[in-house]
Amino acid sequence: MTIIERSSSKLIAPERVSGREQKVLRAGFIPLVDASVLIAAAEFGFAAREGLALELVKDVSWANVRDRLAFRQFDIAHMLSPMPVASMLGLGSNPSSTITPFSLGLGGSAITLSVRLFDRMRDHVGIAEQASALENARALAVVLSHGKDRGEAPPTFGMTYPFSSHNYEFRYWLAAGGIDPDRDVKLVVVPPPLTSDALAAGAIDGFCVGAPWNMVASERGVGRIVAAKQDIWPSAPEKVIGMRPEWAESHPETVSRLIVALDAAARWCDRSENHDALAEALADPRYIAAPAAIIRRVLSGEFNLDARGNRRVIDRYFSFHGNFANYPRPSQALWIFSQMIRWGQIALSKQNMKIAASAYRPDLYRLALGAGAGPDEADIRIEGDKEGDRFMDGHVFDPAEMADYVEGFAVKAASAAQLSTDDI
Repeated sequence: MTIIERSSSKLIAPERVSGREQKVLRAGFIPLVDASVLIAAAEFGFAAREGLALELVKDVSWANVRDRLAFRQFDIAHMLSPMPVASMLGLGSNPSSTITPFSLGLGGSAITLSVRLFDRMRDHVGIAEQASALENARALAVVLSHGKDRGEAPPTFGMTYPFSSHNYEFRYWLAAGGIDPDRDVKLVVVPPPLTSDALAAGAIDGFCVGAPWNMVASERGVGRIVAAKQDIWPSAPEKVIGMRPEWAESHPETVSRLIVALDAAARWCDRSENHDALAEALADPRYIAAPAAIIRRVLSGEFNLDARGNRRVIDRYFSFHGNFANYPRPSQALWIFSQMIRWGQIALSKQNMKIAASAYRPDLYRLALGAGAGPDEADIRIEGDKEGDRFMDGHVFDPAEMADYVEGFAVKAASAAQLSTDDI
């Protein structure tokens, strides 16, 4: 059953977008299930109801998406949640100011290791088939220590982009188990659709990436899923809609109508009775080009952890709308910034904190959907202090105590351990 639902916004769509505003938006995306809201907005009429047409362009890498947005080949883009933060801070090979007024949801990524590596963890430590994410990380640490003593080369792990949720979450998981991601393993960039093939070929020993590629690897019998995003930090933002700030400023009505359309699409995607239709749409070669059956299970949070029949069900593995999943909270941007500091990508300063927070624009979200559309609490809040929303290692993130937070980790980059806090 497919239900088309209107947003609760009071903004009424006109017959057409007027004046300087745009009616057709070119949007780049990577073939992942977390692009669902953007794809649904185009496929199921939500954008059209707001007088907009979305021209979706499938790309092959996040660097391409970044560059094509910067060079004005895209008006908006499906982006990794840290990409606007990195862009505003001038990080990366081609930084261009980027903001986000809308998150595409929570959840949807996981960490997968090769079957060979997981079997070594089982043999050395005797971990249970349903071991926790932290237990799996600690077991991997034992295997790596044993391999180092024998003179083995460190394993190679794939992530999607240096400034990605996957990089920071993979590092967080490794470090929680006592593994230094800069010394004990080798991290390389692998485009999401290539991760399963790279694992099968032995080019990498594991990866952290968005759905459905973890499930594809496990069902092929080449990978074992050892942690999900919810295990690391349930509220961690995954993907966002990115846009150039000057484009947003010159097209305010278009931005508002886009947010209204995405809000309606997110509500629709969150309803389980729509998941059959959504899975079929996503499976199309124009989008993800993966089996609809796998996508449907992913949407339900039903994981085949490996090819041996071990399963796990994660309630709300994807949250497309509920629990303010679309709200671009600046404290989440600041947590991303904290991980950039932790791993030596940038220095801590008051100015950098201000710039990092400015990448997430809740003011544009509230302008489009009404002041009551967002949460009642402050935009910058303490993260990880509530039951059901803990970090896997028990740390709590207080943006007002950024220096102490970064210093409190046992595993971090050497440069992060020597931060100057004179400007804090």
